[in-house]
Amino acid sequence: MCTLDERILEHLSEDPWSTPEHMSRVIKLTASRGRVEERCLMLSEVGLIIPIFEDSDMYEITCEGEEYLDGKLDPENRPSPTIHRYSNHEIT
Repeated sequence: MCTLDERILEHLSEDPWSTPEHMSRVIKLTASRGRVEERCLMLSEVGLIIPIFEDSDMYEITCEGEEYLDGKLDPENRPSPTIHRYSNHEIT
């Protein structure tokens, strides 16, 4: 988990859904759309956020994501994502 991951989760906790493009514009960190998209894929892989529908770039926070923000979930207990899982995704 990095600071950007927490900002993404906080943003999705406040808004019902968002895209990496929109989040890269509104999150108060300097992060490109590609970087936000990469982190969304990782957060999705560990179950903290989820695409609204299959192959969508619109995400919403999961119950586990809310639990993380509330300090009730340790991300160390989540599966570790690997770059090999993203070989079919083009990150810009």
